[in-house]
Amino acid sequence: MQIICTGATGLVGYNFVMAAVKRGHNVLALSETFDFPQTKGVESLKADLADKGKIERVVLDRFPDAIVNCAAISSPAVVDKNAELAHKINVELPERLAQLANHISARIIHLSSDMVFDGAKAPYKNTDMPFPDTLYGTTKLMAEKAVLKHAAPLSVVLRISHVCGMGLKQNRSFNEKLFIAMKDGKKLRLAGNDVKCFEPASRVGELIVELLERPNISGIHHYCGLDALSRYAAAAEICRHFSLEPEKFLVREDLPEAKNLALDMSGLASRIKTPAVPFSETLLEMRVPDSCLEWYERETGLKQIKRYKL
Repeated sequence: MQIICTGATGLVGYNFVMAAVKRGHNVLALSETFDFPQTKGVESLKADLADKGKIERVVLDRFPDAIVNCAAISSPAVVDKNAELAHKINVELPERLAQLANHISARIIHLSSDMVFDGAKAPYKNTDMPFPDTLYGTTKLMAEKAVLKHAAPLSVVLRISHVCGMGLKQNRSFNEKLFIAMKDGKKLRLAGNDVKCFEPASRVGELIVELLERPNISGIHHYCGLDALSRYAAAAEICRHFSLEPEKFLVREDLPEAKNLALDMSGLASRIKTPAVPFSETLLEMRVPDSCLEWYERETGLKQIKRYKL
């Protein structure tokens, strides 16, 4: 299968591309500022994802079998500060990709977020009415509607929760950011009443490949980890897993109103072969980022053991 992936050097994008080539697919990896490492089955291309004309030329020149959109401005704070650019990347890009996918009869997978909900009535099913309470969540909901409007029979809108694991840049995931902050001497203030279903990026990547290979699945679906944990609880578990003392690095500071964005993935779970995992297994996907290794060894007296996937 010939696949175009936007946001290919991001956390989910990178893990998806590696899972896709492992399955024998060929991927054109699109990103704005960072080249994808030389990998068999992968062609890397830099492109301004806000330039709809450029994206259109790439898609029509390549005529792929599938498009996977992993690109997004995913920080709510950054979206608030640059709403115009966020609208271009989070809304206009997936809309144009869906139009192009429909035009060339390509399968399209679009990544969305649990933040299309407000966190007041979890767990959320894929049939529940979205009600975002942030501009970021609003842009993701607008993108969902656009993708389904233009390419419903060919598309999957995949809502995911907070992604962990290791990315190409080693500074994007929850655990990578946690280590970088600890190394920099910051005491992190994390909410104990802000609940997510953390999942490993590698599993999300594998699931996207499965969805590409199973055109009988379409529409909006949820995929997440099996355990619902607050940001504080998840960070404390990561610290303990790596022999670090949570009390030394973390401060619990709850939100004025509790927020629970746990997803119910029962509508998809019985139809897929890529199982969701508990947080204990998600921890096994994590590594100390290279930039933090010296600090980690000084802090714990331990050396990280390099593991290889068989």
